[in-house]
Amino acid sequence: MRIYKENIMLKKILIGLLLIAGLHKAEGQTTDSLDLKIGQMILIGFPGPAVDQYVLSEVRKGRVGSIILFEKNIPPQNSFVALKKITWTYQHAAPIPLFIGIDQEGGRVNRLKDKYGFPKSITAAAMGKSANLDSVRFYGESTASTLAGLGININFGPVVDLASNPDNPIIAKFGRAFSANEDSVALQAKEFIKAHHKYGVMTALKHFPGHGSSKADTHLGIADVTNTWEERELKPYRVLIDSGYADAVMTSHIVNRKLDKAGNPGTLSSDILTGILRNQLHFEGVVFTDDMQMQAITKHYGLEEAIKLAIKGGVDIMTFSNNLQDREARIVDIAHGIIRKMIANGEINEERINQSFRRIMKLKQKMVSNDGIAQYEQALERSNVALEKANKEMLTYQERIKVLEQQPVVVKPAEEAPKKKSKRKKRG
Repeated sequence: MRIYKENIMLKKILIGLLLIAGLHKAEGQTTDSLDLKIGQMILIGFPGPAVDQYVLSEVRKGRVGSIILFEKNIPPQNSFVALKKITWTYQHAAPIPLFIGIDQEGGRVNRLKDKYGFPKSITAAAMGKSANLDSVRFYGESTASTLAGLGININFGPVVDLASNPDNPIIAKFGRAFSANEDSVALQAKEFIKAHHKYGVMTALKHFPGHGSSKADTHLGIADVTNTWEERELKPYRVLIDSGYADAVMTSHIVNRKLDKAGNPGTLSSDILTGILRNQLHFEGVVFTDDMQMQAITKHYGLEEAIKLAIKGGVDIMTFSNNLQDREARIVDIAHGIIRKMIANGEINEERINQSFRRIMKLKQKMVSNDGIAQYEQALERSNVALEKANKEMLTYQERIKVLEQQPVVVKPAEEAPKKKSKRKKRG
């Protein structure tokens, strides 16, 4: 259909939808449909301010579904155009549209700094101190419009943690929370998200189920909030989920034995992710992990065990930000191998992979404009009408054949050919 030629993004979404239905096979012999589905569950970074050929190859094969950008990926010269070329190259190569994400909260967690020519940003805490919501709206739109122009389609923010512990070394210390009050956080986060949606950029709430009361940094090790976490830390999630402003949620690696008696961090906890986020808060969207290579995970769990617990717990996309440089031991190959092995030996059911794939594809459809979706639906409807008409015509034709087959065949005798008159002249 014409729509497929006119809208590459839409065509790629359709491929994903066909995979859900089991009607599409991957092109070539290097990647099968299960590899494509597993690939959608993997988010990776890349080494520097240029397209990495190995990562590009994995993207092209469909073995990676998401890319994350850091400051190390920002070209120092002509930054906007150069970074746009990088994101375009990765996106153009992907058989299914990529999530291209970034942690662009503002303030300390700010990859697109003004020294590269990007708009100046401020912290969530600074936005939250404003007497009205204008500050959140202004900086939210400034951020979102910049991301949209760069081809970045998801911001890993806003932070909806509460600044409940002013000495928190990773949240309050850097002004990453809007407020210590849960109602204020929900209100301001909603405005930040609205600004992003205005420019077609999705967001991910973080860090579930709440990192604001911690006394430690999960980048460096376990952060146990068993005795400091409060039920009210869930309220911003509940409000934003119920009001339809939760595109995705990012997990935290905090330990809370009141929520998970086994003491597994939130990222690896079925009690927290399935029990609370899915069943209690009724979130049906995509769950991203915080970086699986942070020391809260790597110091206490092997990679295989961490991947198994994350998937079984309810995670949809696992983040591996600092993928290894050794091409013989890249995280993409390792993760695919681990997941396929666990499916083969029955530790993970393939339907569990399909569940995540369906959620991911549903969110990725948001990357296609409403006009594009409507156009696709209209084209699909025309196709269905044409197919129904063709089927009716075929049935009519088959009925006619049957009628003809049942009629006796009458063979008429051949008529004698008329005798030709002789044209010879008489001899005189």
